This record gives sequence, structure tokens and C-alpha cells, in this order.
Amino acid sequence: MSSTKSKAPIPKKREKPFFSSFLNKLRKRKIIPTLAAFIGGGVAAVEFVHHIIVNHYYFPKYSVDITVSIIIVAMICTLTYQWFRGVKKEEIEEAKTETISLPQWKNSIVVLPFENISPEEGQDYFCDGMTEEIITDLSSIHDLRVISRSSAMMLKGSKKSVKDIAIQLNVQNVLEGSVRKAGNDIRIAAQLIDATCDAHLWAEKYSGKLDDVFDIQEKVSRSIVDALKVKLSPEESRKITERPIDNITAYDCYLRARQEILHLSEEGLNRALQLIQTGLNIIGENEILNASLGYVYVQFINVGVSTDESFLKEAEDYVNRAFSLNQDSSLAHSVMGQIHWKRGEIQEAVRELKRALEIDPNSHEALYWLAWIYQFSGKVTVARPLLEKLIEIDPLTPVNYLMLGNCDLFTGKFEDSLQNYYKAVQMEQKNPLCRFVYALALISAHKLKEAFKVIDLMAEVLPQEIFTELGLFYKYALQKDKSKLIQPVSDKLKSYAARDEIIPIFLAECYALLNEKEEAITWIEHG
Repeated sequence: MSSTKSKAPIPKKREKPFFSSFLNKLRKRKIIPTLAAFIGGGVAAVEFVHHIIVNHYYFPKYSVDITVSIIIVAMICTLTYQWFRGVKKEEIEEAKTETISLPQWKNSIVVLPFENISPEEGQDYFCDGMTEEIITDLSSIHDLRVISRSSAMMLKGSKKSVKDIAIQLNVQNVLEGSVRKAGNDIRIAAQLIDATCDAHLWAEKYSGKLDDVFDIQEKVSRSIVDALKVKLSPEESRKITERPIDNITAYDCYLRARQEILHLSEEGLNRALQLIQTGLNIIGENEILNASLGYVYVQFINVGVSTDESFLKEAEDYVNRAFSLNQDSSLAHSVMGQIHWKRGEIQEAVRELKRALEIDPNSHEALYWLAWIYQFSGKVTVARPLLEKLIEIDPLTPVNYLMLGNCDLFTGKFEDSLQNYYKAVQMEQKNPLCRFVYALALISAHKLKEAFKVIDLMAEVLPQEIFTELGLFYKYALQKDKSKLIQPVSDKLKSYAARDEIIPIFLAECYALLNEKEEAITWIEHG
């Protein structure tokens, strides 16, 4: 493996010529118009005093000199005031600009998805995997705020400038790069940019064989740490050096599986199982692969594919195999927490998820699920700081704002909840869940007219979605319109509700509004 390293100097800002800069300041501070007004007005005033006051009314001739003196003093005072008022105004505007553009965290970074420039098709998973591994390395550093993978991937293919991305995410530094994979050869380029001054802090190119990819990932992560002048603890340094999967073929299977999981479909999850199992067959027992298998089996329940208890049993078996290799696996503790939650074992779920966060404070999964459990256990005040931390590292995922909105909704602050729900809708306008929850918040805030507009729009643009049916059910129930009751409550909705812990409560509310007491009680008991 070879590498070419170049540290680009911080570019100096080009200074404007003094005369041009001075004229610009005169214009911005309105000095020239004020001066012109004084000259024009002064000449008129002197002429008036000379021809009328002195000649006509016989005032002494030095009255003209007094008038000129008064005008000059007034002009000097006014221009001085205009100049320093302009200085103060520009300082305020500059301070506002800095507040908007400069991040609160000095050591903060987003790793943009590495661009795929491979001649072979279908290599995106490998580039995304490189991005994710670097994010994982950097996220283990306590003094560095790192934007999560889910938000970073939202920027894939983005045409936004580095500065705009940094402002949007409230980070100072941006890492961007490219990957070229051709057969067994790889070439990786990366550069670190300080977005506040558009300065290249570090740049490097690597070329080598596929087996070198682990070394490259570690070198990139350590170079970033050096460039940002972050001091690593021995534990943080060890985590960067770790190679949970040290076989490139098994690692390739793992990366492909991660891509399949993101599809959130039964087919994708089945393909993920096969790929991870292939990886295990290659290298034998492995902590990450076993924990990932457990994660996939839980996802069958989470996405509503199945309610079969055997999926949770399979997940538990694989998590325990991961624990046998490493009791401090954050992913394994996170998955075990979800297994307990799905079984209704709330205290056990909280214990596992808290342990996952002790090991990895930036675990997106653990933050989300622990906040979710706290919310629905009535501990909203405990959930809120977890969600604020989640949004800090994952600001582009709409469901995070839904969760934050829940904190207000569940405590009766219906008006306050609308802002975060609306933000989620704006971020992902085709997401039926975002629209439904926003409509529900509007209903809670007694804004029925606005809520019905949201529901009607869902029926128009997202007619086949479960949450559209549920929204219509709420609308008809609030309108006490039993004639339309059969239409929204389809077998599809009931089947989905049977596999969920929250939707049964929504159905119960609607039936209660229609005075269908037995149905309401049935769904409450199921929930």
C-alpha cells in the first residue's frame, strides 16, 4: 500500500484595495448622501443669510461667518455620528453572522458519503461502508461531536457547498472523499476541510490492495484526529485500532448485509441473514456478525413483517453468542434491550439500553429506543435530554423530531408539539407517519379544520398507506360519521395494529369516540 500526503496551507483572504474599501464603507454608512445634503443645504442657508438677513434686514456681516461655522460644526457632528453608528451596526451584523455560521462545538465533524468512482457497477455499498467505519471510529472519541451515519447518508449526492452543509449541521469540519475499487485494487482519496474559513486542513491519497482497506480506515481516522489536535485516551486509541471483522471477504458480506437491512423489507432482511451467515461460515464465531444477526431478527418484528415469537428467540440466541465473545458489545446490549421491550419486559429493556450507552454514548439505536421506552412509560422528562442528544448527532432524520414532539404532546403541551411535528413533515413530505402524527397533534390542539386538511391530503397523495387509513378513521370518528366507518378500518390496518404496541391505542380512541365500547376495550386490552 502506498500513500501520498499533502497538507494544504490555510488560504489567506484577499484584501480589497484601500481606496475601494474606504469608498464602500462611506456608501454603507451613508456618509456621501449626508455630506451632499449638508453642502446643498449649507449653500442655500448662507445665500439666504447674506441676501435677505444681512442686506435686507441690515444684520451685521459677521452673521454669514456665524452661519457657516454652525453649518460646519453640525456637519462634522452628524458625519461623525453616522460613521460610528455604521461601525456599530456592522459589528452587530457580523456577530449575527458568526452566530449563524459558526458551530457551538469547535471539534465537530460530518463525514460525507464517499463518492464511488469505481469502473465496476454496484460498488456503492463498499463506499458507504468506508464512510460508516470512519464515522464509527470517530464516534468513539469523547471530545469530538460526530454526525451520525443516518444523517450523513442523507447528504449523498448533495450539491450543497461545504459551508452550507456545515451551517445546516452546526459542525466546523467536513470530511469528503472518493473510492475507486477495481478488482482487488483500491484507491482512496480524502480531504478534511475547516468550513468556517474554507481551509483544507489535511488531504491524503492511498492506493493498495483490498486487504489494505482496514489499514486505510485506521490511517484516515488517526489523520483526522491529528489534524483536529484531539488528544486520545488509551481506550479511544484502542477502539480505532480494533478490527471487529479482519477477513476482507467476510467484511464484504457484512457491508452488503448492512445495505440490505436499510431496505426495511422482508426480502431485504432475508438477504441480510444469508449474507451475514456467509460471513460467519468464512471466519467462524464473531461478535459483530452475531450481534448483527440478532439485530436483523428483531427488525422482522420492528418493521411489522412478523409477530412470531420465534424471531425474538433467534435474536436472543445470536446476541448471547455475541456476549460470549464480548460482554461489552454495545450493539448486542442495544439489540437485547429491543428484545426485552418487544416482550413487555420494560425494566430489563431499560437496563440493557443504558448499558449500551455506557459503552457507546453515541449509539443512535440505543438513544432512540431508550427515549421511546421512557416516553411510553410516562417518563417524558427523562426522555427529552436523550432526544436532544440524538438530534445533536442525527439532525436530518425526521422521526427524531416526531419523538421530540411527543415529549410535549404527552405532557399536554399540544401547541408546543406542533413545531417539531411540522418540521418532521417538511423534512420528509412523503412520509405518512410524519403526516399522521402531525394531524393527531392538530386534533389534540383542537385544530380540527387544519387536521382534516392534512388527512384529506394524505388520502389524495398516499391513499394506500396504513397511516392514511388511520387518519381517515380519526376524521370520521370525530365527525361521528358511522356510515364511513367500514372503509378506513380494513383488515390490513387491523393486521398491522395487531403487531404494534401503539396503534391499538389509536384504534381504541376512535372506537370510543363512536361509542363502540366493546371494540375500544378489545383494542385497549390488546395494546
